[in-house]
Amino acid sequence: MTAERQDKPYLSAEFSALTTRIMRLADQGLLRADFLRQVSAILLDFSGCDAVSIRLVERGRYYGSDKNSTAEESFIYDVSPIDEARLRFADLIADSGGASGFEALCYAILLGKAEGAASGITERGSFLLNETATPAEFSVEYLGSRHKLSVPTANGQVSMVLLPFPLHESGLGLLVLRSTRQDYFSASDIEFFEGIAQMLGMAIVHRRAHVALRERVKELTCLYGIAKLVGRPNISLDEILKSTVKLLKPAWLYPEVTAARIVLDGNSYVTDDFRVGFASLKADMEIRGVPRGFVEVAYLDERPVLDEGPFLREERSLIDAIARELALITERREADEEKSRLQEQLRHADRLATIGQLAAGVAHELNEPLGSILGFAQLAKKGSELSEQVQQDIDRIVAASLHAREVVKKLMLFAREAPMKMNRLNMNRTIEDGLYFLESRCAKAGIEIVKEFDPDIPDITADPSQLYQVLVNLVVNAVQAMPSGGKIIIRTEHDADNAILAIEDTGTGIEREMLSKIFIPFFTTKDVNEGTGLGLAVVHGIVSSHGGKISVESKVGTGTRFEVSFPLSDSTGKNSQGDPKDGES
Repeated sequence: MTAERQDKPYLSAEFSALTTRIMRLADQGLLRADFLRQVSAILLDFSGCDAVSIRLVERGRYYGSDKNSTAEESFIYDVSPIDEARLRFADLIADSGGASGFEALCYAILLGKAEGAASGITERGSFLLNETATPAEFSVEYLGSRHKLSVPTANGQVSMVLLPFPLHESGLGLLVLRSTRQDYFSASDIEFFEGIAQMLGMAIVHRRAHVALRERVKELTCLYGIAKLVGRPNISLDEILKSTVKLLKPAWLYPEVTAARIVLDGNSYVTDDFRVGFASLKADMEIRGVPRGFVEVAYLDERPVLDEGPFLREERSLIDAIARELALITERREADEEKSRLQEQLRHADRLATIGQLAAGVAHELNEPLGSILGFAQLAKKGSELSEQVQQDIDRIVAASLHAREVVKKLMLFAREAPMKMNRLNMNRTIEDGLYFLESRCAKAGIEIVKEFDPDIPDITADPSQLYQVLVNLVVNAVQAMPSGGKIIIRTEHDADNAILAIEDTGTGIEREMLSKIFIPFFTTKDVNEGTGLGLAVVHGIVSSHGGKISVESKVGTGTRFEVSFPLSDSTGKNSQGDPKDGES
């Protein structure tokens, strides 16, 4: 070490103090750019050099930082994919003059193989150039070819040492110290800074582990929060999604500028400040192979480039995991809802069967006494000496008996005790005939009937009187739902297997909690004098006995839509369920 350099503190105590400062800096878990800025300032101050450069090849990226002593904010930081760095290296080899010659040499040490007339190349592969006033010549091997590389003076810096060091996972780093003074670096300097470079490599790995652990804790906290939400009893999918979107912000590297949204089936769940920001990550939600929505996280302001734009590689994995988890939650919830729906259908069918058996017995037991009451009442009316009051009382008996007999008929129809006369028929013509008797009633009520018939609808095999009964019950229900008038749309259409009748009104609608009960016998929301509660139960029974299906959609204040489907007839006069053309079901 020359007399000029005696003030350099390269004793073991100073080495220990310097490495301790670097490792403590790594313990803070700073982002890569912040760590390189601060460690460069430490090395610049300690070494007395004029510039410190650090180059890293790590995790498929090429990182470069430069800091010099000429200005307080002189730090430059750059990130590029490794493939892009290789292309840039190839370009620099072709033009190695000036600053590009220095950068090409850095690339050559990290990406290729450099050999040359340096003042010294140590056992650890460090390069020393103590007089770069005259360009140093290097031979660079890259992709099987050799190229000549000239490194001249850069910004008056005539002494330079390049110190490679290993990183984890096959990564590699390079520490470069430069000075404007000639012969600035001695052999002991090189040895000292080779040790510092090795320690810097360990500090970079340590810093990365700290950051990865911190981010992993945030990611697991987010996923655990989602799991806790799902575990809460009686929480709806809507509530899960609303709460999950609030968990996303703290899980990202810059929560203060993070906004998030979840979109499922066109419904958006967003943080209060969400907008299209500087950069975003998005992951699709696929349920049974069908895209149904996505999870998106955005940074509202610009942030430094990391693994994927300003986002970490782990954050890409996290948003993918969240999207998969939400898709699974949605799929399980929908499966549970479908299971509950099917179980309710089974319970409903069981109730209908039980009531049907009861109704059949009641109908048979009531038929005979009703016939006697009606017959004797009608005979009594023929008496010549009856007072007016008695006549009125007998009329009431007859009217009540007729009403009771009508209820019994409906009970028998519901219980499928009444015989069915199956014929091949055209649904359009049957409905047109039935509407003839309903149009005047609708007109008096201020209700417009709109007919939208499918002209090519195929024939079905059905009992015409029962199909008429279905039409009457559904239209009468629609009329009663529109006391101030409105519109009824009667539409027919067909698909490959079924003829479909849809009746839609603009009435008061049915509350959601009532929809599951409307086909239960004797259930009604109408006044006592307006119905028996058997109309829709009879419709359900008729449709079921024909092998068809009935569904309902309703919105309070908007209206109700009933859709009935019947199997099409085949060429033999049977429907697709195999019912006979004539006979009883």
